[in-house]
Amino acid sequence: MKNKIFFILIIMPLCLTMFHGCMRFALKLSPDLFPDLASSFFEECDPELAKSSIPANLKMLEGLLKSDPGNKEILQSLSMGFCGYSMLFLESDSPKRASDLYCRARNYGLNALGYWLDKSGTIAPNMISSLLKKAGKKDLEALLWTTVSWNAWINLNLNEPTALSQFGLSQACLERLLEIDGDYQHGLPYILKGVSLAAIPPMLGGDPEKARQFFEKALELGNRKYFLAQYYFARHYAVRVQDRDLFSSLLEEIIKGDPRELKDACLINSVMQDKALQLSENIEDLFL
Repeated sequence: MKNKIFFILIIMPLCLTMFHGCMRFALKLSPDLFPDLASSFFEECDPELAKSSIPANLKMLEGLLKSDPGNKEILQSLSMGFCGYSMLFLESDSPKRASDLYCRARNYGLNALGYWLDKSGTIAPNMISSLLKKAGKKDLEALLWTTVSWNAWINLNLNEPTALSQFGLSQACLERLLEIDGDYQHGLPYILKGVSLAAIPPMLGGDPEKARQFFEKALELGNRKYFLAQYYFARHYAVRVQDRDLFSSLLEEIIKGDPRELKDACLINSVMQDKALQLSENIEDLFL
């Protein structure tokens, strides 16, 4: 731990002002720094502190990436960071900005998986299919945040033909994620599947009752301590089927819960508490 602190406070700032060769050397000194730095994003329990500090960390990581463009750990961290920041702090109040950052998060995730978009930004479906076939346990984090950000970007751009044309690809990523390890990150892949089945129309494969099964599976995996499951269960499923009692009980569970019970998701849980309070105040507008 002392070595990491020394690296962050002394070595890295020096190397940021020097040559690329020095930066590459510094990166090799602490290969496990980036997973630790990334995970610390979600361990922060103070939403305001996180909201103000995450952007600077993300820009630092982008600066480091210039010295090592293919560094998978940095790419994964950027995908997770931009996705998490958009989901927690931007989507509700600044959907356009969130959409842009979700797109950036998706692209970093694809880079971490070994796929690089051309200058036009066109995504080749056959290349994505090939990529997903090769993906395994070692690619779980990159695939997770690619999938989360891709689906979130599509949900914010449902009126855009480009977004709708990529729906099948985002779902293919989600299915592969579930095949590799649906339990990953407290069952987040099951939450994503639940949202997808609850939110999209039947003609595109939506099925609210199947969605409920996925949400309940996620609640079980997270021991009901991962508030993202309750929040999306209430917001997407309970509202869709107009189950007011379920909606209220899920939000009450979040509001009365302790965000700190899940250390690696304290930030997510804290933000979900705030969002649950806001959502509960709109109950009369959401239910007939």
